Amino acid sequence: MRDIVLIAHNIRSTHNVGAFFRTCDGFGVTKIIFTGYTPYPTLENDTRLPHFSDKLTRQIHKTALGAEMHVPFEYYEMPPIEALKREGYALIGLEQDERSIHLREYHPPAKVALLLGNEIDGIYPEFRAQCDTIVEIPMQGHKESFNVSVAAGIALYHLSL
Repeated sequence: MRDIVLIAHNIRSTHNVGAFFRTCDGFGVTKIIFTGYTPYPTLENDTRLPHFSDKLTRQIHKTALGAEMHVPFEYYEMPPIEALKREGYALIGLEQDERSIHLREYHPPAKVALLLGNEIDGIYPEFRAQCDTIVEIPMQGHKESFNVSVAAGIALYHLSL
């Protein structure tokens, strides 16, 4: 079984975070790493104000429906890209980019860290530059992209095969 880590950087929506938990649980993702201002459930030794972290935890639970209790997660201010690479993870960005390849053409190694970016701006250029590969999901309709949690589900399905 492939070792997959999901990195969610500067995601705005608690609904997307809840969907990440459900999807990651379904595909056996090793852990989720939340970074930047991405909301996340209460952590042990949480430094946020209790009423604030409790509110976010309740909102995330509405979509996660308990999956947040089963998928390990961590929080960092910035994505721990170098640490993951030292641990042998290939950093894969999910983004439309001039150097991206179609997801179906990507053959993942045993250890993958999938990086997701903000719902509006995507993955910031400084993080794209650190990706080993950037993949994109081909679009056929009128919209240019999927919702970030939907795109994560599609990518995780491919990566977990």
